[in-house]
Amino acid sequence: MKSMIMLFMMMGIVLNAQNFKTKRGIISLDGVHVAKISNKSSEYTFMDLKETPIYTIEFVDKSVVDSVRDSYIKLNRVYNRDKTIELDYSSPSAFSGEERSAVYTCIKDLKIIDNKGINVKNLDELFQNTPKRKLDTKTKDAYSIRSKIDKMKIEVNNVGEILSNGVPVGYFTNLPVSFGSDDKIAEKTFVDIEIYDAKSKYIGKYITTTKQIKTAGGKSFTLYREMSGRASILKFPTYKTIAERMAILDPNFIKIQEKVVVGQVVKDGVEK
Repeated sequence: MKSMIMLFMMMGIVLNAQNFKTKRGIISLDGVHVAKISNKSSEYTFMDLKETPIYTIEFVDKSVVDSVRDSYIKLNRVYNRDKTIELDYSSPSAFSGEERSAVYTCIKDLKIIDNKGINVKNLDELFQNTPKRKLDTKTKDAYSIRSKIDKMKIEVNNVGEILSNGVPVGYFTNLPVSFGSDDKIAEKTFVDIEIYDAKSKYIGKYITTTKQIKTAGGKSFTLYREMSGRASILKFPTYKTIAERMAILDPNFIKIQEKVVVGQVVKDGVEK
């Protein structure tokens, strides 16, 4: 019984995905031409049949933190570009390219293309009542970590000193002679790259042979695991990446700076 239900579900998906077609820039719905599409790189412009641009969709795929990536679309109206919204998208199949996914999302999810063409009323409604993105727990956690990292504003200078918001907070040791702050650590050595705070207290180390960070307190994290998908992940981290992850593993290493102004605490420019 379960097999029959799954079969009918799969058939429904297939049939549902077959009622639109995109050929030579023309979008057809149930055999009727309803709109046109063109693209430049990962940005797609949707037009009416008179080739008047109505809106654009841009595909975004970015690294949030470590091996966690986020893929979504940016939607913008050509006739009112004051606001751009970020939305989830879907695809009719695992093998669909960006163009087919963009058209499918517009028809099935956003309802801004129908059998009469581009539905401007629904498009404007989408900007007035923008649906929230459905992020999984892993991606939400990654954005939370990224927010903390960004507030620290960590940099590594050309002598291996670690700075947060322009203030020295620590340093690397066992650096190569040709060290550069933005260099990726590609060479495997048996000498671990160590991190100390500004008072020369040992914080932890990066093991080049295993791509692992280990804190003095015993926590460990493996950087840049290989993964397949839309975009390949870099194998080798930069020194800045190591400092950022160490700050997350050991909250006492770098603290988010606070400024006191006339008895009020101001964090990141916002009064609390």
